Formats: sequence, structure tokens, C-alpha cells
Amino acid sequence: MITFDSLGIEEGLLQSVKVLGFTQPTPIQEKAIPVLLQGTKDFIGLAQTGTGKTAAFGLPLLQLINKGDRFPQALIICPTRELCLQIANDLDTFKNKKDNVSITAVYGGTSITQQIRDLKRGTHIVVATPGRLIDLIERKAINLGQIHYVVLDEADEMLNMGFKDDIEFILQNTPNRQSIWLFSATMPSEIRQVSKRYMDKPFEITIGKMNAGAANIDHQYYATQHHNRYEVLKRIIDFNPGIYGIVFARTKADTQEIAERLTREGYDIDAIHGDLTQQQRDKVMGLFRDKSIQLLIATDVAARGIDVTGITHVINYELPDDTEVYTHRSGRTGRAGNSGVSVSIVTPKEIYRLRQIERLLNTRVHKMDIPSGKDVCRKQFFHFIDKMLQADISHGEYEAYLPVLKEKFSSVEKEEILQRVAALEFDRFLKYYENAADLNLRDEARTDRRERAPLKTVHGKRIAATNGGGSYQRLFVNLGTKDGFYKASFLQFILDMSDLRKEVLGRIDMKEMNSWIEIEAGAAKKMIKSIDGKNFRGRKIRMNDANTGDRRK
Repeated sequence: MITFDSLGIEEGLLQSVKVLGFTQPTPIQEKAIPVLLQGTKDFIGLAQTGTGKTAAFGLPLLQLINKGDRFPQALIICPTRELCLQIANDLDTFKNKKDNVSITAVYGGTSITQQIRDLKRGTHIVVATPGRLIDLIERKAINLGQIHYVVLDEADEMLNMGFKDDIEFILQNTPNRQSIWLFSATMPSEIRQVSKRYMDKPFEITIGKMNAGAANIDHQYYATQHHNRYEVLKRIIDFNPGIYGIVFARTKADTQEIAERLTREGYDIDAIHGDLTQQQRDKVMGLFRDKSIQLLIATDVAARGIDVTGITHVINYELPDDTEVYTHRSGRTGRAGNSGVSVSIVTPKEIYRLRQIERLLNTRVHKMDIPSGKDVCRKQFFHFIDKMLQADISHGEYEAYLPVLKEKFSSVEKEEILQRVAALEFDRFLKYYENAADLNLRDEARTDRRERAPLKTVHGKRIAATNGGGSYQRLFVNLGTKDGFYKASFLQFILDMSDLRKEVLGRIDMKEMNSWIEIEAGAAKKMIKSIDGKNFRGRKIRMNDANTGDRRK
């Protein structure tokens, strides 16, 4: 097993890494650190966000700088204030506490006078956004003449934000640099041009497939008509009671409209867009990081550089025009080994763009059924019950009230108490979803034809050819919605039980008492063997071939 010790990291930094709980380097750290520690090689690292890039360049920088020379020796350029502050904080955490290493962040939206004072006191590493750095250069408030190492982090985002000329200007003002380290999720032609102009035979590594999404992100979409888009968004939010995520809209007008409507309906959300002042933006981001708000409604530009841990969902209210933007959006979730979900609300006219995204990611975007009103109420109910059962009652003065409670409820049956509790909690949901419409796009010929090959009969069994060259077998299982399942939880249940990947599954049809599962023929036997005969809530599970009844055990 590769460890940080074997990469050449000095003892003081290793101690900091161990205190942080890092035991094994990520792939980008494993490949980049030994090269960067040489200090003389230009370097290009292509990897998705959330893969540990800050430590990949931060640890070598902290080791290479001369601690005795208190002037800027390393420059890190990144697209946004949020990312700038995050990198500076991370480096401060990584550094050897015995070393007097100074790290200064300079960015727009705050006092430049204070930042100039910080620079004059002396610093080793400068983390900067392009605009503020150029302002400091033109004021002659910073000297880049002794910069040895230049890091371009999130290079593709900087170019998307129009910083190409700024980056070239900054590079022209670092005449004595020994190396440039460029990190990016994608490699558009503009970055390739910059690398050819300013880098000398860069050492290049790619972690994962180019433009591929993180493996621990589940990509899903819901197909509906355009006029149902907002209602579908509400269903997604209501169907995921513990959701903590970002909703991406195309324009600031869209973000404001969505935020206002959701706020009026009682959701804990806020919006960020280009018209906010830095103070307003900081306030919203502070509330989001503290989880005081559940959802952030954002435009792509306003969300650049946001790196918040624990995001469970990214929701594309509309698909972006640029398919690479989808990669950046979905990369906000599924970070640091956590799993995440990237959800898209898609209309018939957008199906072709979804196919482009699938080709870019080299993965399948799974079609999901829009939850019905009953599905939402059921999910909210079980979430509430779980929260109630997990509530900590050990620290309250509840025992003092027990005699009064017992007297109050002495004539009320236990079932009625539970019903009253449920009524108080779910009255709004039940009334809202009482006559909820089916929002699914039911024009199967239009939406599903390109997703699934036609069923055909082979040896008396109905199977479906797949694009991967395999075939589907249809299985029956005596579990359904009456057992408390909804489609997503049922999918997770059968995958956990069988230890199979979701890619082997096709369509899942759930009824109240039973369900039918399409699965690649080669994986059917393993699933049946793993699930058939097991117990679920005291009931024996029966799973077999839907056409023959054969359990093939």
C-alpha cells in the first residue's frame, strides 16, 4: 500500500498529515507529489474536483519554499474568493506547526489596503484571484520577481470565466519561475495553448478518464413537460427529506424566481447570482455552510469555486448548453469519498443533450420515475418516524412531565396517539399531494425508444439486447411498495444484498405487493442466490425468473 511516507514528504509535514487523519494518498496525490517535489518540472494534472488536488500541490510547495526568506516564493492562482480562502486555510492546516510559514490570500470584494499590509509584513505563499492580483501588481504592492512556483488551480474554470488574458499577464510578470503546475478537470483548447506558450515539456497525468464524472456520483434524470419543471423540482426536494444541495438554473432571473416561490412555500433556501454584493454572497454562503439553509439556488458563474463538504444532491433545473459545464456542476457532490446524486429535469427537446452528456461522461444517466404524491408522503412519513425513534431524550427534563402525559392520554389508544402525531406532522403534505398529478412523461415512443432495445424472445424467455452487447433477464420478487419501498430505496436494497453494480440493472417495475427487475443475464443467477430465501421484516423473500419460475440456485 502506498503511503505518504513513501512519496518523499518530510517528517514535519507527515506529522500534520497524520493528525488530519490522512493515511493513504489519493491517486492524484500519489502521482503528482513525487514529480512536484523535484521543483523544476512543469506539470499538468487532469482530475475531477474533490480528488485531493490541494494537498497534491500544497504539500510539495510547503516543503520546497525557503522558510528563512520571507518574500513570495510560490503563487497559487484560482478563480474565486471562496476557493482562494479554502486553499489558504488548507495550506495553513497542512503546514508543519514548528515552521514559521506565512500564507496570504488576496481576493476581491474586501479591503485591498489590509491585504497590502499583510503582504508588506512578509509572506512565503500567495493565494490569489486573478483580478485582485493584477490590481496589486499595477499598484506595485507585490513583487513576483522571486516567485519560483506558479500553480494554476481550476484552470478550466478560470478560462470559462474569461481570465485567459489575466493569466497570461500574470505569467509574464513571473520571469524567474522554475516551474508551472496546472490543475484542471478538463483540457479545453485554450488551456492547451497556454501550456504550449509558457510550459516546457510538462509532465502530464490524467486521473480517471478525461471528462469522466466521479465514480461515486449517481447520475439520474426525470423526464417531464416544460410546464411541469417547477413541480418536479418540488417533488424531488420533498422526496429527499435530508437533502443538502445546489439547484442550478441558467439565469439570475430564474434563480430569483425559483428561490422566491420555494421560500413562499416554506422551504429553507436562498439564492446566489451575479447581482449580489460580496457581503450578501458571504452571508448566504455562511448560512449554507452551516446548513441553516437546505438548498442553494445558483447560476453557474455565481457557483464557481464553491467547495462545500457533504452536499448530497446537485439538481439541474435545466441542462447547461455546454456539456462540460455539467461535469463542473455534478462535481460539487460526491467529494472526499462520499457518495452523491446529480439529478437533471429533462424535457423531450433536451433528450439529445442528455445523450451528449452520457458520451462525455462515458457513463449512463439513469431514468427515474417522478415520485407520485403517495410516494412523497410515504417517504416523508418514514423519515419522520426514523427521526422520532432516533431522538435523544437523555438530556431533557421529560420525566417530570410523564405523569401529566400519562393522565392526558389515559383514555386514548396508542394507535390513535400515533395517528395524531402523524396528522400534525403531515397535514400539509397530505393535503398538497392528495390529488397530485402524474408528472412523468408517458410518451414512451419518444423518450424510451433510444434508451432500451426492443424485447425479443429467446428460448421462450423475453430478453432485451443492451448497448453493451449483453441481454436482460426478467426477475420476479415478492417485495413492493407495501413493504415501505420506493424505487430508489428498493434499488439500493437489492444492490446491497447482491453486491452487484447498478449498471447491470435495466427497468424496475414496482407494484404494491411485487416487483419485476430487468437484469443482465450473466448477473441474474448471483442476484437470485443472494436474495431468494432471505428474510425481510419477518417475511421470507421469494425471487425467481419471471417467465419460468426457475430459482436457478
